[in-house]
Amino acid sequence: MEHAGTAQASAPVSAGQVVVVEHPLVQHKLTLLRRVETSTNSFRRLLSELSALLAYEVLRDVPMHDVIIDTPLERMNARLIDGKKVCLVSILRAGAGILDGFLSVVPGARVGHIGLYRDPKTLVAVEYYFKMPPAMNERDVIVLDPMLATGNSAVAAVERLKEIGPRSIKFVCLLTAPEGIRTFHQHHPDVPIYTAAIDRQLNDHGYILPGLGDAGDRIFGTK
Repeated sequence: MEHAGTAQASAPVSAGQVVVVEHPLVQHKLTLLRRVETSTNSFRRLLSELSALLAYEVLRDVPMHDVIIDTPLERMNARLIDGKKVCLVSILRAGAGILDGFLSVVPGARVGHIGLYRDPKTLVAVEYYFKMPPAMNERDVIVLDPMLATGNSAVAAVERLKEIGPRSIKFVCLLTAPEGIRTFHQHHPDVPIYTAAIDRQLNDHGYILPGLGDAGDRIFGTK
């Protein structure tokens, strides 16, 4: 397990790579998100702000290319990222809450959507929607979902994406638990996880503890 901005940390939860973004601003906003009294409006705003901060770490190694530009004083060789090669994939519905923050940082990114719901009895992910941009074999995919809990939805989403062969895949969440990391990397050890925190455990209903509740309900004001 890696902590952003630090050397290799203590024993990993699983064999795959996990990057915990411990920047003070990320942790501050995460604490505010966790609070039960945080309103729907504040939750959405904080989630967008926190997601933009996560994007800086997730995009640290995004490919760049050289361009010639003119400054007010002279011509120079400069560098740009190719936002059109980045594909943000939102796992519906809660992934939409992270999407806006990432798009504020890379507005040129293409966007895909995967619709999944968790069967309340089996906790198995069921797909109901899948829509991606063209030429996915040329794109670096960043999968967005606020919670990596049981890991079943994330596993199903990445399996589906691998069928169309993107150039690379990363998974981004606000919170995860050891059980979710273990399940995810049992199936996809090659896909790194970026998160703001690894919480203690799951409860009997597959919710993260201490967590922040149901992210989708808190984003959209539902129950």
